[in-house]
Amino acid sequence: MNRQEIKETHIWGLYEKGRNYHRMTGIYTDSDRNYRMYNGNQWEGAKLGGVEPVQKNFIKPIVKYKLSVIFDNLYAIHYSSQNFEDPVFHKVAEHCCEMLNTYAHHIWEQDEMDFKTRRITKDSAINDEGIIYVDFDKEKMMPRNEIIKKSDIYYGDENNDDIQTQPYILIRKRVSQTEAIDFALKNGISEAETLLIIGDNDTFEESGEAAKLEVDDRVTLLFKFYKENGIVFFSVSTRALDIVKDAELGISRYPFAHLNWEEKEGSARGEGEVRYLIPNQIEVNRTEMRRVLTVKNQAYPIKVVDTSKVENPNAVNQVGGLIKTKGQTVDDVKKIVGIIHPAQMSSDVKQLQEDLIQLTRELAGAGDIATGQVNPETASGRAILAVQQASQAPMMEQKQSYKKFVEDIARIWLEYFIVYSENGIKLQDTVTDPATNQEVVKVVTVPQMVLRRLQATVKIDVTPKSVYDKFTQEQILEKLFTMGYFNVQKLAELKIYVSLLDDDSTLPKIKLEKAIKFMEDEQMKIAQIQAKKQIMQQRANQYLNEDVDGQASQMADAMRQLQMVNIGN
Repeated sequence: MNRQEIKETHIWGLYEKGRNYHRMTGIYTDSDRNYRMYNGNQWEGAKLGGVEPVQKNFIKPIVKYKLSVIFDNLYAIHYSSQNFEDPVFHKVAEHCCEMLNTYAHHIWEQDEMDFKTRRITKDSAINDEGIIYVDFDKEKMMPRNEIIKKSDIYYGDENNDDIQTQPYILIRKRVSQTEAIDFALKNGISEAETLLIIGDNDTFEESGEAAKLEVDDRVTLLFKFYKENGIVFFSVSTRALDIVKDAELGISRYPFAHLNWEEKEGSARGEGEVRYLIPNQIEVNRTEMRRVLTVKNQAYPIKVVDTSKVENPNAVNQVGGLIKTKGQTVDDVKKIVGIIHPAQMSSDVKQLQEDLIQLTRELAGAGDIATGQVNPETASGRAILAVQQASQAPMMEQKQSYKKFVEDIARIWLEYFIVYSENGIKLQDTVTDPATNQEVVKVVTVPQMVLRRLQATVKIDVTPKSVYDKFTQEQILEKLFTMGYFNVQKLAELKIYVSLLDDDSTLPKIKLEKAIKFMEDEQMKIAQIQAKKQIMQQRANQYLNEDVDGQASQMADAMRQLQMVNIGN
């Protein structure tokens, strides 16, 4: 079929509109440039006249340092119930949240989310924005998380930074023709209609130089997501064939979480770290090239030779070369071979280069002070911690953005759990076996109605990874133990202390909240035992007062039960 005869789908028309915007704003070319500058291919396209390029790549260490600040803590999804209307159900909701947290941790590990979220954060630092697309496997009841390149997502309103209020969102995938046809057949498309799925070499939009080279022609598959009455729908098409039309996804949130390195006014894309480092990087590289060429010219200066008196003038430029003269003495050679000494480069050039690198690092928040250059042999742990925390202050915006990004992922997961749990969702629960008094794991089916009523919110548990943060945490815990705050008599004071802690404090609130819950549970168990003892005692006294002889056996029974309670306590 002639490609010119193909009638393009509506979604393809939206895609062309998005492509024009990307080209106009330089998204495709900027992406390639940003990654080249980060990876060290910084002379791409420059005319060097055959000179080997040299560079001083300070972009990569700056970005790596800032990424290390973000990931200096470990992050974990933590669901908690906000349903306080029914005290009885609140306990059920909290228990369900604990099981959901275990399940979320399992998914996080199984789907390698640490790797994916770090990759996305790196994308946002280098290329302004990182995106993850969350699909759902209904059979396994598990979300599937896919990294989306910035150049492969198209927003219905490029000026709106709130992804959940977009009129629509398009994502582009390059797949093999066979894969596209199989996908179409599985979705009810006839074999005759699949003839409209034609391979192409449309690779301009591919991010990365290697991605622009394809062994076989592939197909562009477009996914459109939009909302009607607060519910997400989706369609899938190629250039000429609608494969899926207006299918209900069921959830209310777009299945995308995106991370902007920094917000950009009037743009959905944000701004990365690399973009504004490039001009200074280019100037540093140019200065380095000039210095290298100057040193080479001084080591190998230009020579002038009288070719009428030298038989092999080319030997003049050879190291250890033998110069053959035509009837000239050795002293005469000094007269017929001359050296032109190049001008000396000012020492200010090197200083200027070093100053430019240092100034760039400091303005980027990655100078010596920011990176916490402290001698660990002479500084105390408290001093190291203070410098470390001060160095991370300029990165607070990025750390908060990352937390929100993970929270968005957790919210999408929860919506999927609720929508696709018609037959309930199977979760693991840890219970105590009354026979053995040992903790065992069992599978519990939580009904969909319970999940809908849950009204869970999402918090991110931040766990210190730095050895100095751990040191501080241990000190605080030890002090609390020493002062007796893990005693039930001081439980009320401990609860006040925990309520005053920030969610991202060095000592995570969630750990102390678990300790408080444990003590409250133990307190409840003690109260139950005491109540049972009181009942047994009252029963024994009753038997004594009413009929000593007639109730002797029953009294003995009651006393044995009371004795067992005492032993158990």
